[in-house]
Amino acid sequence: MRNITIIGSGFAGLTAARELRKHRIDAAITMISPRRELHFLPSSIWIPAGIRQAERLKVPLDNFLTKHRIDFVEASATGLKDGGRIVVTERGELRNDHLIIAAGGRFIRKLPGIEHALIPCEGIKIGEEIGRRLDALKGGTIAVGFATNPNEPGAMRGGPMFEFLFIIDALLRRQRKRPGFKIVFFSPAPRPGARLGERAVDGLLQEMKNRGIATRLGRNILRFEERKVVLDGGEIDADLILFMPGLTGPAWLENTDLPLSAGGMIKADELCRVEGLPNVWVVGDAGSFPGPDWMPKQAHQADLQAIAVAANIAAIESGQQPITRFKPELVCIVDMLDSGMLVFRNQRFNFVGPKMKLFHWLKRLFERHYLTTFR
Repeated sequence: MRNITIIGSGFAGLTAARELRKHRIDAAITMISPRRELHFLPSSIWIPAGIRQAERLKVPLDNFLTKHRIDFVEASATGLKDGGRIVVTERGELRNDHLIIAAGGRFIRKLPGIEHALIPCEGIKIGEEIGRRLDALKGGTIAVGFATNPNEPGAMRGGPMFEFLFIIDALLRRQRKRPGFKIVFFSPAPRPGARLGERAVDGLLQEMKNRGIATRLGRNILRFEERKVVLDGGEIDADLILFMPGLTGPAWLENTDLPLSAGGMIKADELCRVEGLPNVWVVGDAGSFPGPDWMPKQAHQADLQAIAVAANIAAIESGQQPITRFKPELVCIVDMLDSGMLVFRNQRFNFVGPKMKLFHWLKRLFERHYLTTFR
């Protein structure tokens, strides 16, 4: 029996597996990942406010794996051989006929003193730690910011930092503690969030102004200290620092012959094919794809790439040419705890909705859909 191997058990990998079965591909599917559960990180924004608990955001994958007839190998990939036909893991080597790399990205931790900042998307435990530190503070300064990969400007995840910024503000107001705090947002970009569109950036900056959130924009970040963010031309004294650095590819890619972009991601075409390697595909944050400069690194885009890959593998397995291109599309609800702002963007439209409580609940419905699907 032919084998399709998927590296990764996040959104991209799970969607790819599900879509392969929708195409009635009767091949063995092997999934390689060090974790047999999905951590639903988009909802970690609500942990500090007590809306979500960590355990609820950890989804065991046993039912999903059984339903879709997936062989799970609990291991980490460490390299590739034979043009991608063999995946090297810490538990041995696995051969495949198609390889889908859905291994996710890795945060760049090169800034001096970055250990003094909490990186929210590094895991659910960070959301819990943010909550503990907020509870312990009676007042002071909270600094929230993000940056990108200088060699690949699109390799960033800024949306969650806007959410943490506004949610912390709303939570402190709810607790009647806001007057004792100063909140500062910082970024090397003069207009952070530009991928969302100009109207969205205007709305986000105006929201910060309305909430009394100070900004330090357009200044390079030089280093972090235990209670300080040092910028080019200024400093922010801070009792709590939340920071999202730019993304690069997994470290093990350096042990392969995969073609890498300047930012350390796997080069792929509009069909998600890895350059020069037949039947090797990449989806999600690990890839560097052609497309508009606003194309996001987010779960929705990873899903769209996984859908395209499944269709292309199905075409090859039925003796046809792969022709399905992934669709560049951004869908984002910037949650503010008491409301939310919807942003949609594709190659034809850029819609920015007004701030509404409805969008907060829509984001929670979206979470429910995802969790139900994978449970």
